[in-house]
Formats: sequence, structure tokens, C-alpha cells
Amino acid sequence: MTALSVIGNISRDLAGYPGNRRYELLGGAALHVARAASEAGLACAPVSVIGRDLAWIRADPRLAGLDLTDVKVAPGPSCAFRLTYTADGKLVSTECSFGVAELLTAHCLTVIGHRDQHHVCCRRPLDVRTVLGRLVSAGLTFSADFHLASASDLLRTAVPFLPDATVVFTNAAEFATLSALMDVARLAAVVVSDGSCQARLLRYGRVTATAQPAHTVPVEVTGAGDILAGAFLAAKMRGLSDDGALCEGVTAATQSIRVPGLAIAGS
Repeated sequence: MTALSVIGNISRDLAGYPGNRRYELLGGAALHVARAASEAGLACAPVSVIGRDLAWIRADPRLAGLDLTDVKVAPGPSCAFRLTYTADGKLVSTECSFGVAELLTAHCLTVIGHRDQHHVCCRRPLDVRTVLGRLVSAGLTFSADFHLASASDLLRTAVPFLPDATVVFTNAAEFATLSALMDVARLAAVVVSDGSCQARLLRYGRVTATAQPAHTVPVEVTGAGDILAGAFLAAKMRGLSDDGALCEGVTAATQSIRVPGLAIAGS
């Protein structure tokens, strides 16, 4: 059976919106991608390092569908993000304390290759050059995504390895940066999301599928792009067409912003 390792952070997220609307959530790109892919039928295992303050997630029934074998618990605080949004869900600022996630690169190098598919959430503090280099040199199948706050630097680092990726996920701003750094016609597939606007799938620079998100009033948007990625990957591994997979990804992302995510108990 095909299984997916998702390399990235699991974190405490504090999302703030105008009007003093705040949500304290269990998040992180690795968790969002893995949950979405798992819910769409793909066996998934996040590869992360968390502190003892999040060790309880192993017994959380909301994560029962995930293989948490490769989530390492280390002494110290978990990665934590403070995210500030506009009322319509545009990210204004990001503050981060990485905590034990600083150990992520060393940890993931010990487990790469345990499964047949890998997805890399290219976010700090992961050493993207080292991890993507290992995947490419080993001839392993991988996909990748980025986050606007760090995309400018990490895309530049990742560019030499991206032609080996099965698919790269970006938003519209990240895609503009990527296009300035390389000829996207060299890439097997790029999924470009754009909030409430049409999402696109490009294969070797040519648009092969589009999907328009349904109109919705966003409640909490953290992780929507990651959820799109996870649902899309699961759909492609089930054999869906580009149109079908992109539609599933966009639908999952749209549904996710209608309600808050995984609340942290006591928050």
C-alpha cells in the first residue's frame, strides 16, 4: 500500500483576527498535509519533532487516522507560531519560536526512505537543501510546498532540486517568486492556489486544470494551502485526473476555512 511521509512542523498556532478574535490551535504544515491526505484515503505519517507539551497528541482521537511513529518527542518547548490575519484571511505577520523543531533536520534524515512517497513542507527551521538533496540523491519520490513568510529564501535554496519533484505547491505570490528564479516549464507539476480566486495546475509550464473555490465566508484560514496539498496528493495517488484531484484539493481547503481547526484543550 502506498504511504506518505510528510516532513515538517507540528506546532502550537495562535491565530489572530480583527475584533480580538483569536484561536489557539494544534497546527503545523506537516500535521495539516498529513491529516488532509489521510482523510482522503492515503496512509500518512508526519515526520516532526515536538516538545513534551504536545506529547498528548499521540492519544488524541482526532489524530487516530495518522501514523505518529515518526513524531519524535524531545525535551523543551514545541514549535509555536503567532499568525495575524486581516478580516478576509490575508496573512499580515508571522512570529515563530522554533523550540525543539530545530532538531527536525537531523531527525528526518534518520527516517527518510521508510515510506515510498515523501512530501516536504519547506519551512524554517528545516535545512531544505540537505533534505531535498538527500531525497534527490537517493532517487526517492517527493513533492514540496512553501510558506509566504519564508518562501523568498527557501525557494531560492530549493530551485536546483525542484525539477525532480512530482509536484510543487505554491500560492500566487510564491509562484511569482518561483517564476523569477527558474523556468517553470522545467517542473513536472505546479499547483498554484490564490485564496478565493481560481487555482491552477501547470504541467511543464502549461495549464492542464483549473478549479474555482466555492464562495464562503472564512472563519479561520490557517493551513488551508496545506490541506489543499494533502487532499490533492491523496487524489492523485488514487488515480484521479488532474481536474479531479485539483477539485478535491480546492474543495477540502474551502471546507477547512469555514470552521476553526483543532483547538488545543483548555484554550
